[in-house]
Amino acid sequence: MTFQPRELFPDRSARDLFGAEIRRHREKADMSLRRLSEVLNYSKSHLARIEAAESLPYDDLPAKLDACFGTDGLFARLYALAKNEPFAGKYRRVVEIESRAVVIEQYISGSASGLLQTPKYAESLMRGVHPHAPLAEIEAMVKARVDRQALLDRPKPPRCWFILDEAVLRRPVGGSEAMRDQLASLIRRGAESHVTIQVLPFAVGEHPEMLGGALTLYTVPEGPQVAYEEGSRSGTIIEDRVGVAVRRENYDLLRAMALSPRDSEAMIRAVMEEWTRADQPGPEHCRVAQEQLQQW
Repeated sequence: MTFQPRELFPDRSARDLFGAEIRRHREKADMSLRRLSEVLNYSKSHLARIEAAESLPYDDLPAKLDACFGTDGLFARLYALAKNEPFAGKYRRVVEIESRAVVIEQYISGSASGLLQTPKYAESLMRGVHPHAPLAEIEAMVKARVDRQALLDRPKPPRCWFILDEAVLRRPVGGSEAMRDQLASLIRRGAESHVTIQVLPFAVGEHPEMLGGALTLYTVPEGPQVAYEEGSRSGTIIEDRVGVAVRRENYDLLRAMALSPRDSEAMIRAVMEEWTRADQPGPEHCRVAQEQLQQW
């Protein structure tokens, strides 16, 4: 199967332009990604993500590229633009849809919704998901994520419905203090009139989105509903009526299976109390799990 590099749109994005120029100069020099990584002494996998506009480079890469290709500061200038662009191209349209939505309905299985994350939680999450990313990129991702939350505080905010898997409450992201703050933030947000939070408990067992990561339904004022499915490394926008209808049904089933908003708040408070009593790394079930592992 022939590898097809990701299509770039340099006229729409500084990150795409940076990646497109790497690709253009590399191919002009008849260099493979592997050869370029050897010349630059740079990770081939990270270089591939940079060329595909999916990651920002370390600060020293632009100068290395300019020296390699003799481009007289071109990559340094492009990098200055790219590092100020908060979203990679593949997420930009989703953020644009989100900003126009009048209703946002989301199920998420592994972490708190980006619209609900505290800065400390978001930073810990980004460091875990992108362990090799430079600090500047982590900081940019956290800022972009927190800035998105401003839509919840608009004079006319969207109606938001969040269904969180119980794992979101119990997975220790950032340690006990970060988790206490995150769960307290969920309770505060859930008390707002335009926000509803439900918890899907472990006791439910199998469910329609068990193999997925996150499912979001956007209702926009000028068009049909849009669905967005996201995994750890990719996301897909679904706009066809049949595809959206299937996901609409799945979400409605999840909402029916989840705890009521009042019972969900009670569970969040109970788990927050566990984090309050806990030393590292987490609630009682985490300490029990550690003890069981030590016995093995």
